Amino acid sequence: HAGDFASHLIEHELGGMFDVTHGAGLAAIWSTWARYVYKDCLPRFVRYAIEVMQVEPGETDEETALRGIAAMEEFYKEIGMPTRIHELGILPTDEQCRAMAKSCMQASGGKKGEAKVLYEEDIYNIYKAAL
Repeated sequence: HAGDFASHLIEHELGGMFDVTHGAGLAAIWSTWARYVYKDCLPRFVRYAIEVMQVEPGETDEETALRGIAAMEEFYKEIGMPTRIHELGILPTDEQCRAMAKSCMQASGGKKGEAKVLYEEDIYNIYKAAL
């Protein structure tokens, strides 16, 4: 099934407000987004962990998925990419996080995502957790 571009839309608002590059912004929010949605599409994250990140399967699918997310995060760090928003040299306020979440929802028609359908509060939660 098609890829989930919610993380790109979430980053787009961050990049628009703070003028960060898309790749760096995406790296900064990806693992937080992934940990927020993985349980809703566990088989996909398990496959990603094993086939893309080549991690050893854990005792449970959940453990395998989390290992894959952690491996991607480590890869970002190895190549000098941020894994949190503050590493971009910015720290959005609560008000800015709410504004970005609202704008994200307006751009997507009120919800976004295939892995897990995300609403404004979800996107706000992802921004806050990614700080």
